[in-house]
Amino acid sequence: MRRQALTILFSFLILGLCGQTKMNKDSLLRLLPSVKEDSAGVDLYINLGQQYETSETELAKFYYKKALGISEKINYPEGVTRSISNYTYVLNVQGRFDSGLAMNLKAVDITRKQTDPVLLGKALFNTGTSYRLLSQYDSAIHYFEEGQRIFEKRGDSNLIVRAFDVLQLLYYNLENYDKAIVYGESAVKGLRKFDDPVWLGAALSNLGMSYSEKREYAKAESVWKEALAIGKKIDDLEMEGTQMLNLGDLNLNTGNYAALKQYFAKALELYTKLDGAEGKAIALRGLALHEFYQKDFESAKKYANESLALINSNNLLLQKKKTLETLSRIHIALHDLTTGQQYMKEATAIADSINNERIRRNAIEFEAKYETAKKDAQIKLQQAELKQKSTLNYILIGGAASLLIISLLAYRNYRHRQRLQVQRINELETEKYVSATEAVLKGEEQERTRLAKDLHDGLGGMLSGIKYSLNTMKENLIMTPDNAQAFARSMDMLDSSIQEMRRVAHNMMPETLVKFGLDVALKDFCNGITNSGALNVQYQSLQMEGIDIDPTTSITLYRIVQELINNTIKHASARNAIVQISRTDGRLNLEVEDDGNGFDTAILEKAKGIGWSNIQNRIAYLKGKFDVHSDIGKGTFVHIELDT
Repeated sequence: MRRQALTILFSFLILGLCGQTKMNKDSLLRLLPSVKEDSAGVDLYINLGQQYETSETELAKFYYKKALGISEKINYPEGVTRSISNYTYVLNVQGRFDSGLAMNLKAVDITRKQTDPVLLGKALFNTGTSYRLLSQYDSAIHYFEEGQRIFEKRGDSNLIVRAFDVLQLLYYNLENYDKAIVYGESAVKGLRKFDDPVWLGAALSNLGMSYSEKREYAKAESVWKEALAIGKKIDDLEMEGTQMLNLGDLNLNTGNYAALKQYFAKALELYTKLDGAEGKAIALRGLALHEFYQKDFESAKKYANESLALINSNNLLLQKKKTLETLSRIHIALHDLTTGQQYMKEATAIADSINNERIRRNAIEFEAKYETAKKDAQIKLQQAELKQKSTLNYILIGGAASLLIISLLAYRNYRHRQRLQVQRINELETEKYVSATEAVLKGEEQERTRLAKDLHDGLGGMLSGIKYSLNTMKENLIMTPDNAQAFARSMDMLDSSIQEMRRVAHNMMPETLVKFGLDVALKDFCNGITNSGALNVQYQSLQMEGIDIDPTTSITLYRIVQELINNTIKHASARNAIVQISRTDGRLNLEVEDDGNGFDTAILEKAKGIGWSNIQNRIAYLKGKFDVHSDIGKGTFVHIELDT
């Protein structure tokens, strides 16, 4: 649950960059009847919005819209950017990150045309925060670094220490917790010198996240309690609610289950006032876990179902996965194994969907960068051509025979240089495409490894713990023969669940591939397919003893074989298949053959399926060659060859 609380907290960054007013709310409200459409009116509406943004978000948005409307009407750029910055803070609290990004990009465009570098720096940081909330970390780094250069150039220590807090969050997202702690401690140390409780509270809360990930729970508790005290002092309900969720999660991690209720119940109360759907859903799940550990399973189920209903109505996908896992545990404890398994299947499907979406988003981002670089190269080439043509025109003006000869030589030189430019651009485009493909493939394997570890260490440990608890319980219970038989069937289903989880984790990142290399991993994979009864796969390896293959190449070839065999199982209606790998004269040869239906290979040129596209991209990444031979009714033969 800690990651969800952190996502809500991220929105404080926008608030800090916009500044907080110290004026009394009642004094501001008394000024409303006399407000005018000028810069003073813009300031009044912004100040009023800041008074409500952590308690009545819709009212805060109303005042920010009024400020934005006046600013645009009177052509007041500073008012436009300040209104947008404050408005996007509220959007982030509500989880509307795409809308916040669109408005922040608008603010950057406006401030680039102005002469105030500080205003531009703040707009850049706000935009970087929006990209970070959307998990587009490369874009976030770009905007953060540009903003930080502006603040460092001006020597503004207040803004520099705020930048430290932004950077600690970025490195937290990148799971570099040691570096996040270095920036976080620097941010807290610097912010203690300034009278800005909102930024200090946010920095303390964010620092606690990294401490907790490093299992330094005492330090995490200390900074979270200090942030909680700040939130209460300044009446910031969002900050209070976040710390309640964090402290509840800390007690969950340390096994202090009896303390869960006081934190999650208070968080539920605060987020109900804020109308924060995600915070309410997390708090309800926390209360469900409290009841679960108190063995009041019916009450736990009630809280978890309330959390799920709220999640479904607000499309909170990641929270849905976590609440489904909690419901699975509850139903297993209630001996409703069928429902428990169904909830776990739904949670696993959501995890796969999130993982695939992350990979898809990374691929789109790399493709966009590649296309941008390609267009830049085309523009430079056109500019070079224009320059050469201009030079050629000046030379031809002379009209003399000697100049004509020089012109011909220059033209020949121009053509040669043009060919070199085109060749170089093509090489750069190929390098960028290979780099993009490599990044996507590595990202995919990292996600597979992480998810396999989470399944094995997290879910596997939980299921094994449940099995142990049930076995212990059985020794202390007197059961009728029917109940004993039902109990034994339940234990068999639990064993099957554990085996299925291990199978999924093994497919995502086979342990044999990491420990023993490609040859052993492929043999193990083929034997596993044969033992499953889906397809009889015969594995052969020639001259592979003692061959050291690069880990990236090994993983890529293993995924290719997986994809080809899976295609055979799904589409070929084959009974037998052969996988052969050999090394001859410094070249690695991989062959996959089946006796299935076969197909017309011409359709591959028009194929749009993800599976075949993945195979082509992986072979291209390895700079390998491949041939596909197939006829209808005569099976399929795939040959892949690459240098080692």
